[in-house]
Amino acid sequence: MCGIVGLHLRNPELYPRLGELLTGMLCEMEDRGSDSAGVSVYGDPRWSPAGTCSVSLLEVADDLAAVETRVSEVLGSPVTATRLDRTYVLTATVELDELVHASRAAYPDALVAGFGHDLTVLKGVGSPRDLAESWGLAQAQGWQGVGHTRMATESAVTPSGAHPYAVGPDQCLVHNGSFSNHATIRRDLVRDGVVFDSENDTEVGARFVAHRLSGGAGVDEALTDLTTTFDGFYTLLVSNRDSFAVVRDAIACKPAIIAETDDWVAMASEFRALAHLPGVEKAKLWEPEPEVVYHWARQEVPA
Repeated sequence: MCGIVGLHLRNPELYPRLGELLTGMLCEMEDRGSDSAGVSVYGDPRWSPAGTCSVSLLEVADDLAAVETRVSEVLGSPVTATRLDRTYVLTATVELDELVHASRAAYPDALVAGFGHDLTVLKGVGSPRDLAESWGLAQAQGWQGVGHTRMATESAVTPSGAHPYAVGPDQCLVHNGSFSNHATIRRDLVRDGVVFDSENDTEVGARFVAHRLSGGAGVDEALTDLTTTFDGFYTLLVSNRDSFAVVRDAIACKPAIIAETDDWVAMASEFRALAHLPGVEKAKLWEPEPEVVYHWARQEVPA
């Protein structure tokens, strides 16, 4: 049992409240998973300033100044680092691939937990409420956020094992459930040259979607392919720089509810995570149907 939350804001007047609203959603799902948690935030001007790219790093032992110096030296260009609990967020005005490569070269044993031009990924072990406080999540701004509270069943409780799994540029996936045939699909992806960071079944789903997207598929096509390839019980929320999508397995036994207004679209494992959102009393509410991909695209994406 895990908890999923996601919020896609349509009204720019709500952007300053993204962190506040996402914090409330995440904390409401604490009793669905209290051993670890993670969030993805799109568009926070402090964590991913305009004109920069960013990398979220986990499992780094150095202090903040050492991380800045070490990655800057490898990159050959200035890097700014921010520490948010166990996550280091690195930003620089270079090509994204260059910053990702420099981060991995400087810290080959660290985990690149997320990367992009608009994305910050934060993960940690412990109470979701305590983690949200340590991240300063309530003060975050932006246009989209995704969160997950984890009750681990198949892998260790570590920051890197927490969701979201963000393995493609500005992409992330959160998952409630399990994939029963993930080992077979992992072998197929490895043969295609895909590299994995963990043994977690969720990472197989995230790598599958990222692989499809990198090959030219759209989000709808990638998730439809997932439903015909993966066996198991799951609710998935997949986001990237211009979209927000939800899909469930053929039986749809994992709970999920979607709410939509002119100002926002939100998804959660239970309605109580949505109850505090502004205007929810006028929202259209429904449970997503089995194997139907629900997809919302952002109207304007910054360059």
